[in-house]
Amino acid sequence: MVSDRKLPGVGTVLVSRSGKTLYSPQQEAHGKILCTGSCLSFWFPVSAGAGALHAPSGVTGALGTIHRPDGRTQLTYNGKPLYTFRLDLAPGQAHGNNFTDHFGGTSFTWHAITTSGSPAGAGQQGNGGGYANQSSPPGY
Repeated sequence: MVSDRKLPGVGTVLVSRSGKTLYSPQQEAHGKILCTGSCLSFWFPVSAGAGALHAPSGVTGALGTIHRPDGRTQLTYNGKPLYTFRLDLAPGQAHGNNFTDHFGGTSFTWHAITTSGSPAGAGQQGNGGGYANQSSPPGY
C-alpha cells in the first residue's frame, strides 16, 4: 500500500502504490480534515483499503485511518492524513513539497512525509514552488 523512495534534495519519503509522493498539510497535523471542496481537485486523499495496514520495513511511524467528512476512509501516517498532488505526474516527483495554497478560506502548507514521519524540511524544496494566496496553482 505504501513504500518509501529516496528523492534527490528531499530525502526518503513515503510513496503510494503507484510511486507518487505522499504529502500532508501542516494544518491537518492533528488529524482534523480541512482539505475539502475545491482543495480536492489538486490534492487527492489516499484511500485506505480493507485489511491490515503495514508500513514498509525501516519506517518508524504508524499507518492508520481517518474518516473524511464525505464518509471515505483516508490513510494516515502518525495521525497525519495523506494525499498525492495533481502536479506530480510521475513517480519520483515532489512538486508539492513546501507548497503553499489557499482553499475555502484556509491557507495550506504541504510537505512530503519522510519515513521518520516528519515533514521534509523547508530547506528541502521539491520541484515545485509555493503559490501563496491563490485558489489554485497557476495553469489550472
